Amino acid sequence: MADWERGTPLAVGRAHAEPPSTLTDPRVRAVPWRDLVPVSRLEVARELLLPLPWLAGSLALAQHGLFAPALGLSFVFFLTGLRVVHNAYHAALGIPRRATEWVMFSLSLLMLGSMHAVKVTHLLHHRRCMSDEDVEAASARMSAVRTILVGPLFPVRLHRAALRAASPRERRWIHAELMAGAGWVGLALGLLELKPLHYHILAMAAGQCLTAFFAVWTVHHDCDRLRFIARTLRGRLKNVISFNMFLHVEHHLYPRVPTCHLARLAERLDAAAPELQQKRVF
Repeated sequence: MADWERGTPLAVGRAHAEPPSTLTDPRVRAVPWRDLVPVSRLEVARELLLPLPWLAGSLALAQHGLFAPALGLSFVFFLTGLRVVHNAYHAALGIPRRATEWVMFSLSLLMLGSMHAVKVTHLLHHRRCMSDEDVEAASARMSAVRTILVGPLFPVRLHRAALRAASPRERRWIHAELMAGAGWVGLALGLLELKPLHYHILAMAAGQCLTAFFAVWTVHHDCDRLRFIARTLRGRLKNVISFNMFLHVEHHLYPRVPTCHLARLAERLDAAAPELQQKRVF
């Protein structure tokens, strides 16, 4: 496993004297983080079950035609689903690799996309953060309005780039997820007269179109490759309602630390390099 997957800061941008790289800053490298990697069985169960109540609630509301509140729950389901697969990409779920693969497969079906494809481009994003080769972060260099307008192209570009960069094994997972997803969507729209499923497909399609804005632009706009590589968030309530998903500079510095422990990591980074919290998501 490479250093950037383990969570060890990468030595990028060494040819530049100014500004100094956060990833090679000795203060940051000295921050203890390995004790934050292990997760308890309760934390594992809580993480894996986190999206399910929101999914069930959205489908129940849609069944009764309450689409406006259903959309709110669908948004949270998509956010918590991203949290789970995000941890899966970095082997931070606390479960075996094979089980992690099937978690990504399951959420691929529920969220309408290939999570193995997103894993490929996301790990590339960590290796080449904010560079021209970083497909995932391309939207962070746009305005917020343009990011939203071109949002429907984002998953297409991501999947296309993933298929080019993936290993044969990863490519098999990607094809399986895309085919299985297309199969159940075709079945639901063509044969099953189930209003909640039709609603869910539309809601997840909207979520995919907005991912570039909510999952990328918000945490990387006006950032750079060296010093301020990502944004973060402070305030207990803000992090609770965003499920700690906006503690993003912390995640980039130590991606093996699971999301449920990022708040503790943030406290340590604030003590070591307080300037890193200057760029906030909101």
